Amino acid sequence: MATTTAVSSTTSITTALGAGSGVDTKALVASLVEAQYAAKNSQFTAKADTLTAQISGIAKLKSGISGFDAALKSLVKGGTLATQPTSSNAGVVAVSSLAGGKVAGLSAQLTVQQLAGAQAATTNVPVSATAGFRAGTLTVNIGSYATDAGGNTTLSPNKSVAIDVADGATLAQIAAQITAQTGLKTALVKDGDGQRLTIKGATGATQAFEIAGNDTGGGGLSLSSLSVGANATGTTVGTAAQDAVMLLDGARFTRSSNTVSDLVSGVKLDLMVASTTPVTLGTSAPSASLSQAASDFVATFNELLGVIKEETNITSGVLKSDGAASGMARTLGRLTTTVLATSTTGGPQTLADIGVSTNRDGTLSLNTARLTAAIAKDPASVEALFADGTGASNGGISAALSAVATTLTSKTSGLDALTTRYTKQQTDLSTAKSKISDAATAMSTRLTQQYATMDARVAAYKSTQTFLTQQIAAWNKSDS
Repeated sequence: MATTTAVSSTTSITTALGAGSGVDTKALVASLVEAQYAAKNSQFTAKADTLTAQISGIAKLKSGISGFDAALKSLVKGGTLATQPTSSNAGVVAVSSLAGGKVAGLSAQLTVQQLAGAQAATTNVPVSATAGFRAGTLTVNIGSYATDAGGNTTLSPNKSVAIDVADGATLAQIAAQITAQTGLKTALVKDGDGQRLTIKGATGATQAFEIAGNDTGGGGLSLSSLSVGANATGTTVGTAAQDAVMLLDGARFTRSSNTVSDLVSGVKLDLMVASTTPVTLGTSAPSASLSQAASDFVATFNELLGVIKEETNITSGVLKSDGAASGMARTLGRLTTTVLATSTTGGPQTLADIGVSTNRDGTLSLNTARLTAAIAKDPASVEALFADGTGASNGGISAALSAVATTLTSKTSGLDALTTRYTKQQTDLSTAKSKISDAATAMSTRLTQQYATMDARVAAYKSTQTFLTQQIAAWNKSDS
């Protein structure tokens, strides 16, 4: 019985321990570490996914409101929503509206009697590109011509410049000096085997010029050949400096340029040709553009509202718990009743006054018949609602939307604040994940060391077991 019991005990130990320790310590350690931190890592992953979705949702909302704001600003600043000046003959006088200009009520007759001109003078004889001139001075006087009682015409300079010319200077070098020191434009024109110099001033009667060339050296071309004026023989004056002359409702006006921005209030005039036929200046109301703008505003608003609702949906929205995001719809909704312009004629002052209304679901709708009637009755007041008044009190829908966009994207309480908060949470989460990873690594190292010690002990036990097994076998053999 004793022998049977000893053999049974030895078999039991052998079966339990197997060859070596019989334990996959690497897999065991990995399983234990995974079990310890699986729940926390799962929480971190879920939180990271949520934060990524929230930041993406905020980006969508910010892009939507910023894009809406930018598009409306561009439309308003483009001028298509404001009354535009008109010309009965754009071939004679082209007109456009000046920034911030008001042209409502414009009605005038304009006759262009003379265009502004610039004096131009050209040398008569071509010279070689490498030919050198004598040293000396070119004296340039710029001013206006006056005729005295005796009929003599002289230039009264308002600017005088002395240009020192070096011995051997070429025509190109002298041309560059003239432009650099006087502002007169110069050009070299090829003619046969040489070049001719053209000198041109600015438009206006006060921009006439004369040039006197005086030699101080010899051996080259004379600077007198570049003289311009009444007694000059080396150059020919092709066009004279003169002012534009206009009759505005019978009154005579002159300007030094053919682009005139200070004659008709709010209007830039581009004089094209002189004509004896008066041009009628008037205005054109932007009725169709205003109707399209109102329709586009409603459509864009509703698209943005759809994005807001999706991101803040009470069951599926990633931003459902954020007050700044969920409050966007209410803030935008107040635009329809915001006073956008003050009317002195009792005309519309809000979007609601021109037929823009809020539906039960928060979307907007446009009553086109009411809008058409408002434009027909008081186009100036409707136009004022879409005026370019950014930054001003009651400065139109663009200013109102910009103010709303600024509030909604604020860094202290708006979308930018949310982005900052969620980004910090991502950073904190990354730090926490790093700490958990470090703890898991430490646990893995500790357990690995513990099981390595166990393996060593088991190996020792098994060595003893082998000896005992052999002894028992020997005993059993001797007993038999």
